[in-house]
Amino acid sequence: MSLFDQISSDIKAAMLAKDKVRLEALRNVKKFFLEAKTAPGANDTLTDEAALKIIQKLVKQGKDSAQIYADQNRPDLADVELGQVRILEGYLPQQLSPGELEAELKRIIAETGASGPKDMGKVMGAATKALSGKAEGRAISETVKRLLG
Repeated sequence: MSLFDQISSDIKAAMLAKDKVRLEALRNVKKFFLEAKTAPGANDTLTDEAALKIIQKLVKQGKDSAQIYADQNRPDLADVELGQVRILEGYLPQQLSPGELEAELKRIIAETGASGPKDMGKVMGAATKALSGKAEGRAISETVKRLLG
């Protein structure tokens, strides 16, 4: 079952369970999926890889929004955002631990032959491709900087 079909099925289950937070989060995801499917050149298809990228983007936006709400002393809104983020994270692959991330990045650095900060772009290109869905871009970037610096 594709991720698109899974989300559609889970929307029905959330309706039956009257789970408003899950329903709102999944409807939002499906809206972005439908926009991606109907975009010019998409041929009315959405690969699971593209769907995962959309979910990752929504998780990042949700975390950023929650942080802004928390900074503005609005914990009620921050909690809603974080609740939706937790639901969406359930559809993402298992994230790498900091130790696993560092080990993978050391391997990528060795493969690319990077020797210092000037090679960061080369490492980031390979790392974001290899670790797509397994780690956040910010965590990858910070770890690469530390390893090359």
